Amino acid sequence: MITAGDFRKGVTVEMDNGIWTIVDFQHVKPGKGAAFVRTKIKNIVTGAVLERTFNPTDKMPRAHIETKEMQYMYNDGDLYYFMDMETYDQIPLSKDQVEDAMNFVKENTNVTVRFFKGSPFSVEAPNFVELEVTHTEPGFKGDTASNTTKPATVETGYVLQVPLFVEIGDVLNIDTRTGEYMSRK
Repeated sequence: MITAGDFRKGVTVEMDNGIWTIVDFQHVKPGKGAAFVRTKIKNIVTGAVLERTFNPTDKMPRAHIETKEMQYMYNDGDLYYFMDMETYDQIPLSKDQVEDAMNFVKENTNVTVRFFKGSPFSVEAPNFVELEVTHTEPGFKGDTASNTTKPATVETGYVLQVPLFVEIGDVLNIDTRTGEYMSRK
């Protein structure tokens, strides 16, 4: 059990039949009345974000989230299959469970799968990935305005803004946390 007075960013708790992680918190001690904890919490299964206040003595159980590195194998319609690297077991996950991670994951890429009470609920791509550009408009010679960008589509279908010198076939280093171009190879 954890009290609301012990909340820190990243702590996960079970509350209201859901699993929530603390995104932000603030201990408030008003001049009149009792102290309270103002929080911003995110449901790690649905992604819903709430702002909620707690009494510092409120207790709730900690949620123990397990993570496992798995390899993305393939998708079959609405299911995406991942293989456990130790046991070689394959588990199917729905599109809702993999959502944004698949923008950056191609076959045979290792990802982090998060589990709660033995059942998988989300997939996280590596922080940085290298993907090849499959479509972009050509840059024009002499177009040297600073900080100008153009859209480019990478091999997973994700579209991001890149500098004008990037061409089809270039391999880009992409930050998956922000979805932004970092460099090209």
